[in-house]
This record gives sequence, C-alpha cells and structure tokens, in this order.
Amino acid sequence: MSRAAVVSVQAQGVRSPVARARLAAAGTLVLKAQKASAALLSITLLDRKGIAAMNRRHLGHAGATDVISFGFRDPGGAVIGDVYICPEVAAVNAKRHGVPVREELLRLVVHGTLHVLGHDHPDGEARTRSPMWRTQERLLARVLRA
Repeated sequence: MSRAAVVSVQAQGVRSPVARARLAAAGTLVLKAQKASAALLSITLLDRKGIAAMNRRHLGHAGATDVISFGFRDPGGAVIGDVYICPEVAAVNAKRHGVPVREELLRLVVHGTLHVLGHDHPDGEARTRSPMWRTQERLLARVLRA
C-alpha cells in the first residue's frame, strides 16, 4: 500500500445533510492528525434497518445505533477500516444533545475513525470524560473550522 490516507464514502440509499466530500475530508483530517500516513478508510451511510442488522450480526446488540467501526493494521502497519453511520440515529442524537445534525454526523466520522485507529472509551457517563472523547472533540473542532 502506498503511504497515503485514502478515504471513500458511500451511501446505501440514504441521504446525508453533509456532502460526501466533507465526510471524507473529516476522516482524512483525523487520520493525518493521528499520524496514520498509510490508511484505507471506508465510510458507509446506512438506514436504520441496515445498521440494526450490522449491530445484531457483528456486535450482538439489538436495534439501530449511530456508528459502528471495524479496523486493523496490516503487517506493514497500514490502517484499514470501515465506519458505518446511520444519519437517522445521528439526527435523533443531535436533537437530544442540542447540536446541529451536520455537527453530529461529523462527530461520528471522527469517533468512528478514532475507533478504527484503536482508541476506546468506557461505557456510560464516563465516556464523555475519557481521553478518547477529549481527542474526538478537539479534532471535531478542527473539522468544523476547515
């Protein structure tokens, strides 16, 4: 793999208030900021039914969720990952947290990409006080300024 970060975005029959190019740029910013110079990242937007099926099949959880990510490093150290986002769930979460849906979608790109890179956080309320969350919010601020 060449030493570059490549990010692609697909939409599986769903619309997004954030352009695919902007979602890809957010993923690229996170990869570069985290020094993942060799990376292949796929971001896929799914409807509730699609992400609920993935949640059940891969994580054993019932129902739709906002983001699911999978990542690994190949033997040469390159990062390869998939981030799946449900804009419908993101819209519900945005409303609940009082933030614009575009911001929430970009937050999920940052969040999912950090998970691909190996970051993790505790469950529950401690999540928003974790080092990963602080990194996420710092990177999101950069994404929003870009």
